[in-house]
Amino acid sequence: LFAGLQIALTQPMRIDDVVIVEGEWGWIEEIKATYVVVRIWDERRLVLPLQWFIDHPFQNWTRYSSRLIGSVYWWVDYRMPLQPIRDEIKRACEGAPEWDGRLAMLQVTDSTERGIQLRALVTAPDAPRAWDLRCRVREAVIDMIQRDYPDYLPRLRTELHSSSSAAEPPYPEGDGP
Repeated sequence: LFAGLQIALTQPMRIDDVVIVEGEWGWIEEIKATYVVVRIWDERRLVLPLQWFIDHPFQNWTRYSSRLIGSVYWWVDYRMPLQPIRDEIKRACEGAPEWDGRLAMLQVTDSTERGIQLRALVTAPDAPRAWDLRCRVREAVIDMIQRDYPDYLPRLRTELHSSSSAAEPPYPEGDGP
């Protein structure tokens, strides 16, 4: 009863808010006196007691606005020119009905001995459209790299060293395979 009163007064969630609870992404479908029903993205229902929302943190993606920034990640070779990827992200967003026109950019977010990690940031008016836009941009950039820069996908590199003497066996005597 106390949890229901606290939820009613503070309103940390409302019907149709997009939330992440227990690692699941979904919408608040019902708020009852003792429980909340969350409709998960794959149409399952997660039923949680109201007290759970008082005792545990949860993400509300639409508390004040449904607008979101979505991110897409790729690993590419150091030789990959970045401007064609920037151009492809912009082209994919401009042709996408999901894009709200606020942001479409590329960032280098990490580098290792094997390659660089890229992140696109794109914006959409709500979570379902942000997901679809992320998938659209990911696919467009992968298609462009495969088509125009196939040699710049990440590769595993090795370096072979020749032994000091060709007459020496590769293993000490008796230690061979």
